[in-house]
Amino acid sequence: MKNHRKKRLTRSWPLLAIASPGIIYLIINNYLPMFGVFLAFKDYNYVKGIFGSDWNGFANFRFLFRTRDAWTMTRNTLGYNAAFIVLGTAAAIFVAVLIYELGSRRRVKLFQAALMLPNLLSWVVIGFIAYAFLNADTGFLNNTVYRAFGWESVSWYSTPGPWPFLLTLTYLWKFVGSSSIIYVASIAGIDKGIFEAAQLDGASKLQQIVRVTLPMLKPTVVIMTLMAVGRIFYSDFGLFYQVPQNSGRLFDVTQTIDTYVYRGLMELNDVGMSAAAALYQSAVGFVLVVGANALVRRFDSDNALF
Repeated sequence: MKNHRKKRLTRSWPLLAIASPGIIYLIINNYLPMFGVFLAFKDYNYVKGIFGSDWNGFANFRFLFRTRDAWTMTRNTLGYNAAFIVLGTAAAIFVAVLIYELGSRRRVKLFQAALMLPNLLSWVVIGFIAYAFLNADTGFLNNTVYRAFGWESVSWYSTPGPWPFLLTLTYLWKFVGSSSIIYVASIAGIDKGIFEAAQLDGASKLQQIVRVTLPMLKPTVVIMTLMAVGRIFYSDFGLFYQVPQNSGRLFDVTQTIDTYVYRGLMELNDVGMSAAAALYQSAVGFVLVVGANALVRRFDSDNALF
């Protein structure tokens, strides 16, 4: 038995060595912070420290949910993520089909490279790009586009109305390219004989896409959607903080749970309420992914995650 285990360990250690950076990162970034969950139930005092601070039960949660910010951040987080899931999935599938149908390998690679470029940019860089377009005084939109049409300039960073559209457009621009690669791989894995049979039956290219490609993508779409639902209570911090330039006038449409936790911790020094908001975020996200998976398992058990 010992020799067998030793042989297995000898064969596995190269794989473990390769995986070790990711495992270490996962432990440090995802598991060690879980020890701070009890801060949500404490009246944190910097002098007394984490373990010496007094317990206050659910006071942090009561204070959190009595504020207007609780509704605002929950509405924005869920609303934006729902839009990102629906529009992002539709756009990624459209782009994937377009890439696959281009035919030429060189054109496919060029198209993929162009779409992947935004994903390589940090949110700080994208925030600067957005600022170059939207700045009230020197921005491209006000100084070039609006002036050409004789329209009045818009103070973008103090006008909440356009920002749901701007944030959604920015998200799609950054992530659709990388998301489409998964669907391109799925399409490439479809048996070519199915397409040939459809072609022999007289199906046009559009009919092949609608009747063959899209139905065969269903398992991938379900898995990707379930994974996205698991993070529906998490928002991309850079998108909602860097792109709007942390403008207070836009908080009604840009405040999400992640930005609220950051501001509560870094600007208000309210550790207890920030921990309560983060725990609320994690708990609801867990319930949602389990519920969504149960729903999928009930109607299509083959595509459920667990």
